Amino acid sequence: MPTPSVPPGSRTTRATARPRPGRRHRRGRRNRRGLAALTALATLVVGCSALRPQDPAPGAARSSTPAAPPAAAHAAVREALAALLAARPQAALGQEANGRLAVAEHELALQQALAAAQRWGLAALPLRAPAPPAAKPELADGPGVKRAPGLPPVVYRVPTTDRVVFLTVDDGAEKDPQFAAMAAELGVPMTVFLSDYLARSDYGYFRGLQSHGVGIDNHTLTHPDLRRLGADALQREICGQQDRLQQETGTRPRLFRPPYGEYTEAALRTAASCGVTAFPLWNEEAFPDHLEWRYPDQVFHPGDIVLTHFRAPAADWKGTMPDMLRRVVDAATAQGFAIARLEDYL
Repeated sequence: MPTPSVPPGSRTTRATARPRPGRRHRRGRRNRRGLAALTALATLVVGCSALRPQDPAPGAARSSTPAAPPAAAHAAVREALAALLAARPQAALGQEANGRLAVAEHELALQQALAAAQRWGLAALPLRAPAPPAAKPELADGPGVKRAPGLPPVVYRVPTTDRVVFLTVDDGAEKDPQFAAMAAELGVPMTVFLSDYLARSDYGYFRGLQSHGVGIDNHTLTHPDLRRLGADALQREICGQQDRLQQETGTRPRLFRPPYGEYTEAALRTAASCGVTAFPLWNEEAFPDHLEWRYPDQVFHPGDIVLTHFRAPAADWKGTMPDMLRRVVDAATAQGFAIARLEDYL
């Protein structure tokens, strides 16, 4: 007996026919596919960033020149992510997609920092300084600060409870490109105090440091002992270098370090007359192979200022500028300190 035909609109047809996906269902399925692709690409970001050069063989000399980072791999992944986001605007607008992308970027930054620390031979990943204080510490006369009415304060230690120390580099004789590259790649904040007679051969080197956030400040024109100078010579040495640095860097310094750490009331008054607001001195001095401590406990304290110099290898400078920077960063990290920017606190 032939099977009777069923009219298309009957109840049987509606009960047994497969439902056709609606627009919302199709859009959700596309979003899920987009999220899955974002997750896969995020995994690839982290995987590519973990590519590192092999450690040197035991006993091999450590090079100050780092291996090239996998920048091409990172760029390719970022381009792929951007292309996906452009192709899937609905997925990109989703909260979950944005969250996963943020995690991927955070992981990428962390892996890049770890790789940079390894390339430059650091013992551990450097600690990052906290955000600059909303209000700079008050520089009242007291421990670590000497102040007289109407004169710039002389600061040995910045009054702060933040676990930060400040790296400062004087003079400007050695212009080591590896030091500049290391500081930039590791993101080490620092302040340099330049004497014109040493820096003038290549102010472009210091402008390069400045472009990475390094503060450029005053250390006189010719590095004299200020105690031996009269009023005219003080004006020439201090205010002349203020003018010179403003011309070379576009910024008039606020900080001044007297050569040899020696100063007079006349020097303080002269510096104030041409825009100086503080005289930072120091607590520790850094060399490529050791640190010298001013205080008996021989440890860092919050707000300590570390002095070092732009030097080439010599009998009393046993190493390179990258060696010195490695020494300071490793010592600070081991003691639980971050390196911060002096100008953010003074």
